Amino acid sequence: MDDASSAPRPIEGTAYGRPQQHPNELLARVGPGTPCGEYMRRFWQPVLPSNLFTSRPRDVRILGEDLLAFRDGSGRPGLLYPRCMHRGTTLLYGHVEPDGIRCCYHGWKFAVDGTCLDQPCEPEGGLNKAAARQPWYPVQERYGMVWAYMGPPDKMPILPRYDCMEPLEEGEEYRAAVARIHGDPSLPEEMPYSWLHMNDNVMDPFHVQVLHTTFSGVQFVREFGIMPTVDFEYVPNGVIYKAYRKLDDGREVDRVSTWLVPHIMSVPSVVLAPGRSSGLGFSVPVDDTSSRILFTGRMKPNADRRAGTGLAKMKPWSEMTFEERQDTPGDYEAQVGQGPISLHSEEHLATSDRGIAMQRRMLERDIRKVMEGGDPEGVVFDPAQEMVHVPSGNFFREPAHAREPA
Repeated sequence: MDDASSAPRPIEGTAYGRPQQHPNELLARVGPGTPCGEYMRRFWQPVLPSNLFTSRPRDVRILGEDLLAFRDGSGRPGLLYPRCMHRGTTLLYGHVEPDGIRCCYHGWKFAVDGTCLDQPCEPEGGLNKAAARQPWYPVQERYGMVWAYMGPPDKMPILPRYDCMEPLEEGEEYRAAVARIHGDPSLPEEMPYSWLHMNDNVMDPFHVQVLHTTFSGVQFVREFGIMPTVDFEYVPNGVIYKAYRKLDDGREVDRVSTWLVPHIMSVPSVVLAPGRSSGLGFSVPVDDTSSRILFTGRMKPNADRRAGTGLAKMKPWSEMTFEERQDTPGDYEAQVGQGPISLHSEEHLATSDRGIAMQRRMLERDIRKVMEGGDPEGVVFDPAQEMVHVPSGNFFREPAHAREPA
């Protein structure tokens, strides 16, 4: 008789037979006509920093659409469909003139609003040119960036203002930039993954203690090695977290970060400088599988965002070996490791992910609202409501003895 103890033990939890995993399609797809794409098109979208709109035309992709960015000779920014409406060649090889851009093939010229100004091969410069219009999108400049409205013309809201960005204090200027991998300027402007990766990141206070401090070494400041006590809250147009830490020197700080619809991030100073946040970030969908992360802020002309952080001492990412990247991963490695689009069906969200769950609930609710013909939260049409409150900042508490009555 066989000894029962020698019988094979059941093997549990293997990967065999796992069901096909999938993204959250409602949130992940951003092209024209998709639920999230139509939702995104109801907001003004930051396209690029203003200094990247120049008299040298350039391609730019946003929300799954290929467009052409340029600035005419009078300084006005334009965002046009890139294929000339005449015979379809790209306007990338066009020449900018004081009032528009001229196609290289047959010389049709278009203003920044798509109006056809000249058809030199046609009688009298185009007897019917007033009936021709190159597809275009309205743009505005604010906070050092060019913003575009890509949605239904009859639903165009006011371009918001943000109280953390105004007013400029003495010596400050608006500085906008496209985030590169680990801040390495030699690397591409686009991240090879969904906008959701960074969008989730801003409501994830706990990875700061792990990824940025105790796992990869101090990438910001050593104080982030203290595991925070965190509260998540809904606020108008978004979600915030309050991360409380009692520092080794006895000081107590509430670090408040903000996420606002549809993909706006406001994170306070990473060197724990006291005071309100003075900047905004945006995880802008390029298409389903890539994103562009933009930042703008009020800064002194020679200020360095990385000064005083561990990042300032790191080797440029492009000069690191793969093994060095394995040893000291940052946000990029963690996010690119999720794949071009994360398989949300296999996630196991826990209590530390409450902020992310709150974000997604807001997004899904408002996407469905737009599908049903409504307006999403966060778009306004009344100029009296254009200013948006941003609660972010590092707020140091008074010592207990200072709070006690005399």
